Amino acid sequence: QVQLVESGGRLVQAGGPLRLSCAASGRTFSSYVMGWFRQAPGKEREFVGEINRRGDNTYYADSVKGRFTISRDNARNTGYLQMSSLKPEDTAVYYCAVGDYYRGNPDQYKYWGQGTQVTVSS
Repeated sequence: QVQLVESGGRLVQAGGPLRLSCAASGRTFSSYVMGWFRQAPGKEREFVGEINRRGDNTYYADSVKGRFTISRDNARNTGYLQMSSLKPEDTAVYYCAVGDYYRGNPDQYKYWGQGTQVTVSS
C-alpha cells in the first residue's frame, strides 16, 4: 500500500511556472513508476507523463511536451511536476499515481493521490 499526497496547486497566470509535489508514504516509493494525470471539469482524466523508477527516463503527452518536466527524489519519497508556460487549458485537478510498468497502459496505475487544483488565468 502506498499513500500519495499532492501539493502545490494554486491559481497562476498564463505563461507562468508552477511546481507540484507528490509525497509518498508506505511501501518504497522507488519500487514504482510514477505518473501524473489531470482532469478538467467535464472532461475525462488525461495522462500527463511518467517517470521510471530510477528517474532517468520520462515520457510525456504531446499536449505538455517541452513545457512540463517530471522528476523524482527517491531519497525523499517525493515526485515533482514542474510546469512552465502554463496555458488556461492546463487548468485541471492534477493527480500523481504509482504503478508497476513504465510506458505501459495508463490503466495500470494502482495507487492515487487525492489531487491538487491548478487554475491558470488568462
